[in-house]
Amino acid sequence: MKYIYFVLLMTMALLQAVPASAQTVTGAGSSAAAPIYRSWAKAYAKATGSAVDYDPVGSSAGMKKIQQQAVGFGATDVYPAEKDLMEHGLLALPVAITGISPIVNLPKVQNTQLRLTGDVLSRIFMGEIARWNAAEITALNPDVPLPDLPIKVVVRADGSGTTYNFADYLGKVSPKWKTSYGAKTSIAWPTGVLAFKGSDGVAKGVRDTVGAIGYVDHGYVAEYGLTAVQMKNADGSYVKPSIDAFKAALANSDWSATGVFNSTLTQRPGKSVWPITMGTFVVFPKVTQNPDQTAQALRFILWSFLNGDTLVQENNFVRLPDRVQASAFKIITSIRDNQGKPLGMSLISSFNHSPQ
Repeated sequence: MKYIYFVLLMTMALLQAVPASAQTVTGAGSSAAAPIYRSWAKAYAKATGSAVDYDPVGSSAGMKKIQQQAVGFGATDVYPAEKDLMEHGLLALPVAITGISPIVNLPKVQNTQLRLTGDVLSRIFMGEIARWNAAEITALNPDVPLPDLPIKVVVRADGSGTTYNFADYLGKVSPKWKTSYGAKTSIAWPTGVLAFKGSDGVAKGVRDTVGAIGYVDHGYVAEYGLTAVQMKNADGSYVKPSIDAFKAALANSDWSATGVFNSTLTQRPGKSVWPITMGTFVVFPKVTQNPDQTAQALRFILWSFLNGDTLVQENNFVRLPDRVQASAFKIITSIRDNQGKPLGMSLISSFNHSPQ
């Protein structure tokens, strides 16, 4: 309890140390997380008068921008490798939890009506199952009116954390996928796929292509009126993508148990777990060469952590567990300016009481 209280004091100091202004907060990266940043930005602007310019260029491009300190914060759906964080002088912390939904465009098939297993899904994306009425799919869906149509696979064209987590899941359920493709932000897809930039591009590509299958952050399903599928999880249960299913995956992970958040959340055990759950992260320079830019971004993220829980769930994300959020706050307090001074720490002494 003392530790949590101390973290909250430090967070309050950070918020007071960064002067409110009308400067624009800049960030770039994950398109899957764009809905939550858009919601936070709108609420933050209303509360503070400061605008937020967030560019959903994809996780890989967002990492490049924050490495160059071209933006105040980067955003990625993949926790960066420790060697990359050290090499580029970065710190990463989680923002929220979400899930990846396979989506289809099939005549007469309703939302979450179609059932797939991880093995069948991997074979579809490897090009081994090419028609919707293939025996492997009809066996899982005897009561679904599957059409005699070619499967049109829709994927991300840009470097994507969503792709990484999707591929990470497929590698856990398919040894062939793991050997042939692995888990990467950019995949050398089989010939014939339809590739689109960003989560918006994939969502529109599937929506506009009869016979298509793709994958997006779950928040895009409702936004674009898409048809998600049920997936068979590690316990053998068919589940639908939902906030509760993402929470179940989080609860059965190291994140909740230890507060450590550098592992993926795919294929976790549990009867009600969604198997393609993922975290999304914000990235800052450990030592900033542009203190004003970083300070504005820190103020936005901290304000959002303390005020944005309702907006997290409204956008089909799951808030961080208290243990993880406390770890995130502690990381934020280690960010320094180019003179070696922790941003905002000078005001810690303004508190006249200590944790009890």
